[in-house]
Amino acid sequence: MTHTIGVMTDANLNDFMQILNERGRGDLDKKMGIEIIEATPQRLVGTMPVEGNTQPFGLLHGGANVVLAESLGSVGTHLHAGPARRIVGIEINASHHKSAVSGVVTGVATAVTLGKTLCTYNVEITNDKGEKTCTARITCLILAER
Repeated sequence: MTHTIGVMTDANLNDFMQILNERGRGDLDKKMGIEIIEATPQRLVGTMPVEGNTQPFGLLHGGANVVLAESLGSVGTHLHAGPARRIVGIEINASHHKSAVSGVVTGVATAVTLGKTLCTYNVEITNDKGEKTCTARITCLILAER
């Protein structure tokens, strides 16, 4: 399997998604109920239930939004870099605009930059009504091959 950073073809995208599906989701993504429903290096869409991810007052926990944003940005960076590369998040921030108390939130991550060593994504999270609940930005580092 060959892959060039920045050149995503249907063949290597399918290879990566096969590897991702065989390896499975991370434990935290499973606990949070995160499902990635669309994934390319340029744009990712994922959902997460509010139930089970709330703080003591019944609102979606702000940290849950951050987990969703980091999951989307990390997978996007991995798609860009190729399945043999390791990815780590190095910076993330989030602004919470509106609470969610039920249903599902949807995160849409859009690439700001896809480089040789760094990738940055803007992530907008909305509730079932389409109202923006959170905006986040994540930067991931593509580690050197060892």
